[in-house]
Amino acid sequence: MTGRVRSLAERLLESATQTLTEAGVASPRVDAELLLSHVTGVPRALLVQRARPTEEHRTAYLELVDARARRFPLQHLTGQAAFRYVDLEVGTGVFVPRPETELLAGWAIDAARESGRGAVVLDLCTGSGAIALSVVDEVPHASVHAVELDEVAHGWAERNLLGTGVDLRLGDAFEAFADLDGTVDVVVCNPPYIPLDAWESVAVEARDHDPALALWSGDDGLDAMRALERAAWRLLKPGGVVGAEHADAQGESAPAVFAGRWLDVRDHRDLADRPRFVTARRP
Repeated sequence: MTGRVRSLAERLLESATQTLTEAGVASPRVDAELLLSHVTGVPRALLVQRARPTEEHRTAYLELVDARARRFPLQHLTGQAAFRYVDLEVGTGVFVPRPETELLAGWAIDAARESGRGAVVLDLCTGSGAIALSVVDEVPHASVHAVELDEVAHGWAERNLLGTGVDLRLGDAFEAFADLDGTVDVVVCNPPYIPLDAWESVAVEARDHDPALALWSGDDGLDAMRALERAAWRLLKPGGVVGAEHADAQGESAPAVFAGRWLDVRDHRDLADRPRFVTARRP
C-alpha cells in the first residue's frame, strides 16, 4: 500500500524548512509557512489543505526562502510586522519591532489610561511607530507624540501613523518637544542599548539589517538610557512616568540610571522571565 502523495505546498514547505534550518534561522518551519502564506494569500493554518501554488508562486517563494536563508529579516520580506493589535509596514532602514516590546507598549497604554482623558504620551525613538500606533489605537483619547532621528525610519513611521492624529517629528529624541516641557504624563522609549563590543552576540538579522542608530549605545549600552533620563525629567509633569526597554543583562544597571531623584524605580521581566524594561515616576 503506497503512502499519500504529498502536495506541492507540502513539498515546498519541507524543502524550505530544511534550507532555513541549515542556514541557522531560529524558527525555520514557522518562517517557511509565513512566507508561503504571504506568496499564496492562503492563511498559514490552511496551507496544506488549501494552497495550490502556481509556477509563479513557486518562483517567488524560492526567492524569498533564499533571502531568508541569507538572514534577511522575515518582516522585511513580507513587508509587515504584527505588534499588539496593529499591523505595521516595515522594510529596509527601519528597526523591526520585537514581540517583547509589546510589554513596554502595554505598560504605556495602562499608564495613559490611568492618567485620564487627554493624557499626553511621548514615544521617543519611535522607529516604525509601533508603540505610538498601539497607544493611539488602544487609548484614542490620548494626545500622542512621537519622534525619530533617522530619516529613512521616520519615513516608515509616517506611513504607519498617517491619519492617526499622532504628532510625528523628525529629530533627536532627547532634545525634541521643548514645547511640551513639564506637561507630559507618559514618556516611553525603546532606545538603542547594545554595547559596542557586543557585535558577535547580536543576531545577524539585526546586526546586518536594522539601522545602527537603533542598536548601539556606547561602551556599556546605556548612553541613550542616560540621555533619556535627562530628557524625561525635563518633559514629565510632577507624577509623570517614564518607561524604557533594555537588554536582559541590564536588569540592574538600567534601573540604576534612574536611582536618586526618581520615585518608584522598578524593573519588569518579559514572558521568558528576563529583565526587559525599567519604569520610574517623577516626584
